[in-house]
Amino acid sequence: MGRLKLQTGINSIEEEEPEECDAACPSRTTLSCMINSEIGAVLAVMRRNVRWGSRYMSSDDHLEHSLIQSFKALRRQIFSWNHHQWQSINPTLYLQPFLDVIRSDETGAAITGVSLSSVYKILTLDVIDHNTVNVEDAIHLVVDAVTSCRFEVTDTSSEEVVLIKILQVLLACMKSKASVMLSNQHVCTIVNTCFRIVHQAGNKGESLQQISRYTMHELVRCIFSHLQDVDNTDHALVNGSSNLKQETGGLNNEYAFGSRKVENGSMSSEYDNQPQPTNFASNAASAVTVTMMDENTAIALTGKEGASYDVHLMTEPYGVPCMVEIFHFLCSLLNVIENTELGPRSNTIAFDEDVPLFALTLINSAIELGGPSIHRHPRLLSLIQDELFHNLMQFGLSMSPLILSMVCSIVLNLYHHLRTELKLQLEAFFSCVILRLAQSRYGASYQQQEVAMEALVDFCRQKTFMVDMYANFDSDITCSNVFEDLANLLSRSAFPVNCPLSAMHILALDGLIAVIQGMAERITNGSANSEYSPVNLEEYIPFWMVKCENYGDPNHWVTFTRRRKYIKRRLMIGADHFNRDPKKGLEFLQGTHLLPDKLDPQSVACFFRYTAGLDKNLVGDFLGNHDEFCVQVLHEFAGTFDFQDMNLDTALRLFLETFRLPGESQKIHRVLEAFSERYYEQSPHILANKDAALVLSYSMIMLNTDQHNVQVKKKMTEEDFIRNNRHINGGNDLPREFLSELYHSICKNEIRTTPEQGVGFPEMTPSRWIDLMHKSKKTAPFIVSGSKAYLDHDMFAIMSGPTIAAISVVFDHAEHEEVYQTCMDGFLAIAKISACHHLEDVLDDLVVSLCKFTTLLNPSLVEEPVLAFGDDMKARMATVTVFTIANRYGDYIRTGWRNILDCILRLHKLGLLPARVASDAADESELSAETVHGKPIVNSLSSAHMQSIGTPRRSSGLMGRFSQLLSLDTEEPRSQPTEQQLAAHQRTLQTIQKCHIDSIFTESKFLQAKSLEQLAKALIWAAGRPQKVNSTPEDEDTAVFCLELLIAITLNNRDRIGILWPGVYDHISNIVQSTVMPCALVEKAVFGLLRICQRLLPYKENIADELLRSLQLVLKLDARVADAYCEQITQEVSRLVKANASHIRSQLGWRTITSLLSITARHIEASEAGYCKTVCRVSCWPS
Repeated sequence: MGRLKLQTGINSIEEEEPEECDAACPSRTTLSCMINSEIGAVLAVMRRNVRWGSRYMSSDDHLEHSLIQSFKALRRQIFSWNHHQWQSINPTLYLQPFLDVIRSDETGAAITGVSLSSVYKILTLDVIDHNTVNVEDAIHLVVDAVTSCRFEVTDTSSEEVVLIKILQVLLACMKSKASVMLSNQHVCTIVNTCFRIVHQAGNKGESLQQISRYTMHELVRCIFSHLQDVDNTDHALVNGSSNLKQETGGLNNEYAFGSRKVENGSMSSEYDNQPQPTNFASNAASAVTVTMMDENTAIALTGKEGASYDVHLMTEPYGVPCMVEIFHFLCSLLNVIENTELGPRSNTIAFDEDVPLFALTLINSAIELGGPSIHRHPRLLSLIQDELFHNLMQFGLSMSPLILSMVCSIVLNLYHHLRTELKLQLEAFFSCVILRLAQSRYGASYQQQEVAMEALVDFCRQKTFMVDMYANFDSDITCSNVFEDLANLLSRSAFPVNCPLSAMHILALDGLIAVIQGMAERITNGSANSEYSPVNLEEYIPFWMVKCENYGDPNHWVTFTRRRKYIKRRLMIGADHFNRDPKKGLEFLQGTHLLPDKLDPQSVACFFRYTAGLDKNLVGDFLGNHDEFCVQVLHEFAGTFDFQDMNLDTALRLFLETFRLPGESQKIHRVLEAFSERYYEQSPHILANKDAALVLSYSMIMLNTDQHNVQVKKKMTEEDFIRNNRHINGGNDLPREFLSELYHSICKNEIRTTPEQGVGFPEMTPSRWIDLMHKSKKTAPFIVSGSKAYLDHDMFAIMSGPTIAAISVVFDHAEHEEVYQTCMDGFLAIAKISACHHLEDVLDDLVVSLCKFTTLLNPSLVEEPVLAFGDDMKARMATVTVFTIANRYGDYIRTGWRNILDCILRLHKLGLLPARVASDAADESELSAETVHGKPIVNSLSSAHMQSIGTPRRSSGLMGRFSQLLSLDTEEPRSQPTEQQLAAHQRTLQTIQKCHIDSIFTESKFLQAKSLEQLAKALIWAAGRPQKVNSTPEDEDTAVFCLELLIAITLNNRDRIGILWPGVYDHISNIVQSTVMPCALVEKAVFGLLRICQRLLPYKENIADELLRSLQLVLKLDARVADAYCEQITQEVSRLVKANASHIRSQLGWRTITSLLSITARHIEASEAGYCKTVCRVSCWPS
C-alpha cells in the first residue's frame, strides 16, 4: 500500500493540490528531510574515522575531500527542490554523492555501509519510478556503483555487514518500479555479483551465507516472474543472425569480477569490471573451477565461436536474453559433476552437494515462475530439453536424498508446464531414474527408494499423468511401457514380503489409490464411450508408418492409440516367438498381418529396429548372415538410424547397442560396412569416403578390445592409434585432434559390443542421450489426454488384477484405521470403474477378495462370534464395503453373488439379519393376511435359529441376540455383560444397519437381467441339493432361508419371470420330489409355489397355463407330506381361485385345480373348503 500511496501523492503534487495528499505519503519536504538525514548520517560516520575526521578540523576548504564537498553541495540544494515535483528532479543529483562513496577505495567498511543503507532507503521508498526524469541513467548508475563497490576491510564482521547491504541494494534495484529500465547487461551483472558473494560466503559467517542465498533466490524469482510478460519480439542483429540466436544473447566477459589482497596485507573487496573468472571451490579436498558468465559461456550459448550480438540488444530493457544467460549459467553449475570424474553413484558427491543443490533450487524457482511461458522462447526451451534434462538424469542417480528430491520436484514442474515439449525426456527420466531407484535390485539405498517412490506418488496424484504415460509411451512401438512398468512397480512395492507393513508399502498404496481414484473421477466427468471395441488388423500395413490424422482430436487419437497398442502387443508376442525360433516368429507376424505374406527387407529390418525384447544375439547373427536377403535387411536396418551431425564413435555406439556384434570376421565386416555407408551418407564431415569410415570403425573396435580387455597387458597408446590410422582418408591423414578425441572417448567409455538384453531399465549413457535428442526432433506429438475416460478401459484392464491383490495384502497386514479406510476407498473406486466399463470379471474378483476379510466366510473359533465381529474393525469395514458394492454395482456382479450370499448366510446363522430381509416389497399389503386361524402360513426368519437337540432355543434377529445378552434366565445362566460387550454389540448393530442387506432383494427388480439370473443361480447353489435322508437342522435352515429369498426376488421381478422361472421351478421340483417327511423346507416350497401363482396370474396371462401346470408338483408330494399340509393347501388354493378365477381360462388350469382339491376329499377339515371350491369352480366355468 505504501508504494500506491506514494504514487498518489506524486500525482497530487502534479495537480498542485497538496492539501489532498494522503498523510501517509512522503511530501516534498519530507523527502528533502529524509535525504538530508542520510547525508548527515554519512558525514557523521566520516567524522568518527581518523582519516576523514582530520579534514573537518582544518579551516582551509581546499583540504576538504571531494566526497565531503559533494555532500555539502547536495545539502545546500535539497530544500530548494521543495518547489518542484520530485519526478522532475534528476535522481543522479541526490544519488551521486552516496554512489561516489560506495565506489571509493579510500572509505572504510563503516562509511560504505552507511552509504549503501542510504541508497537502499531511497530505492525502497519508491522515490524513483519509471516516470522519473533520467530514471534509466540513474538506475544504471546505482547498479554500476554497487557492483563495483570498493572498501578497505579491517575485520571480517564489518566486511560481512557491507556485503549484506550490497545484496539488499541490488535486490531493491530489481524490485523497484524503475527496474523495468534495467538492461540485460545490468541484470546479468547483478546476478553475477550476488553469486560471487554467495561463493565468498562459504568461508564466512552463517548469516551472510543464508542472506546471500536468499537474495540470489529472490533475484531469480523476481527476474523469471516477468517471463510471462515478455513478448518474443524480433531483434535485428548486426550480423544478420537468426531470430533464435537473438534470444540467446551473449555477454562479454567484461562483466566478470574478482577479489585481491592489497599490498599492505589488508583485504580489499572489489566488484569492478575486470575480466577475471570466478573460482568456485568446494569444501571438499578437490576444487572445481566454474567460469561465471565468461567468454566460454557466451560461446556455449550461441553455439559458435565469435557469434557475438550487437551492443544494442544487450543494452535494451531486460528480457529473454538475460534470462537465457542466467538460466544457462545455473545449468552450467550442474556440469561440475562431469569434471570430477566421479560416478553419479558415488557416496556423498566428492564436491560439496551444496553446490548442485543450490543450483537446482534456483532452477526450480525459475521454472515455477516461468511456467508455460517458456515454450514461447525457443532458446530457454532448448536449454531445458537438452542441457538441463541431461544433468537431471545424472543427478537423479545421486546418493544424496536432498539432490534426488529436488531433481524430482523440477521434473514434476516440467511435466506440469512443458510436458508436450519433453516427451522423450520424460520417458528417459522414468525409465532410467525412477524405475531404477525405486527398486532395491538395482542397488539403490532405502533412502533413494523412498524418495523415488515419493516422487512417483506425486506424479500419480496428477490426475492425467498415468493416462499421458499410456497414450504417449505404452502405445508407441518406439517407447517403453512406462505406464505398465510404473503400475507394476507400485503394485509390487505395496506387497510386504516376509516383513511387517512399512512406510514404503503405504506410500506405494497411496500411489495406486491415486491412480484408481483419478479414473473414478473421470467417470464422474463423463466418459467418451464406455463401450470397448476390440482392435483387429484385417490386412498388412507397415506398422512403423501408422500415423494419426489429428493428435488434438480424441475422435482420431483414441482409435489411433488403441490400434498402435494392439500392434505393439502383437510385436512383443512375435518377439517372444522369434527368440525361441526366428522362422516361426516371422511366420507368426505374417499371420497377424504385421509382416507381409512375402517378406521384404524393410519390414524385417523395422521389426528388428523397433521391437523391444528381441534376443540381440539372434538379431546380430541374422544381420551378419551372408544370405542375400539378410544382407538387404542389414542395409535397411542401418538406414533406420539417424547419424546426422553425430560423432563417429557416438554413432557406432548407438548402432552396436541394438544387437550383439557377431564374432566372425566376415560378419563383422558386413555389419561395419553397412554402418559406414550410412554414416558417411549422413555425416561425412572430414571423411573422404565411406572406406575411411569403415577402416576407422574397424580401428575403433580394435582399440576398444585392446583398452577394455583385461587379458591385454600392453595397452595401445594414443600415438599407436594415430599411427595405425595414417593415410586412410583417401590417402591422406585425418586431423590429429580428431583421432585424439576418438582415442580418449573410447578409452574413457567402452563401446559395448555385448549390449544389455531384454527390456530392463538401462543407464542413460552419453551416446544414448545424443540419440534421444535426435529422436525428439522427429517423434510424434505429445498427446494431451484431458479429463475424460478415453483410455481408462484399456489401462484398468492392465492394472486391475495387481491392484486388487496389492490393496488386499496391505489391508490384511494393516493395523490402523486410516490405512483401513484408504484401502476401502480404493476398493470402492475399483468397483465403480469396473461397473462403468462393464468389467464383470474384475468386479467378481474384487468381491471375492473383500469377502475374505469379513470373517463371515470362515466360522470363527471364538465362543461368541457376534462379540468378535463387533470388536473387529477390519471385518466390519470389509462387510460394509461388500454390501455397498452389491447395492451400488450389483448390475455387474456375476459369480461374486455366491460369496455375497455366503456372507448373508453367515449373518443369518448368527441371527444378525433384519427380520424382513426376505420380504418382497410388492406384498406389504398382504402381511396382515398371512395367517389362517392363527397359524403362520410362511415361517419368518425366526426359523433360522431352529432348536437343536440339547440346546436351548435362541431368539432370532439381532435384537433377539442383544436381548439374550441382557437376559438373566435361570435356564441359560449368563454373566452380566460388560461395557465392552455392550459396545461390541452396538457396533455390530450399526454395521448391519449400514449394509442395507434387504435392499439387495427388494431392489432386485432394478438389476440387469444377467446379474439377476446369476443371483438366482447363486441362491439355488447356496441352498444345496435336497436330500431324501434327514439333513442337519443347520442345512435345512439354510435351504429354507435361500428358498425364501428366491421366492422374494421372483415376486419382485414378475415382469421378468421368464428369466427366473425355469430355475425356480426346477429347484422347487427337486425339493418336492426328494422330500418324504413333512419339514419346513417342503412347506416353504409348496406354499411359496402357490403364492407365486396367486400373485402372478393376474399379470402374466401368457404363462398362466405354465404357472398352473407347475401346481401339479403338489400332486407329487409324498402322502405323509400331503396329509400334513392338506388343510393349508386347500385354503391357499381357495384363495387363488377366488382372486384369479377370471384369469383361469384353460381346461388344463381347471383340471389342475380340480386335482388339487381331490386330494383333500378324505380330510374332514378340508372337505368343507373343498366343496366351496367346487361350487366356485362351477360358477366360474367358462361358457
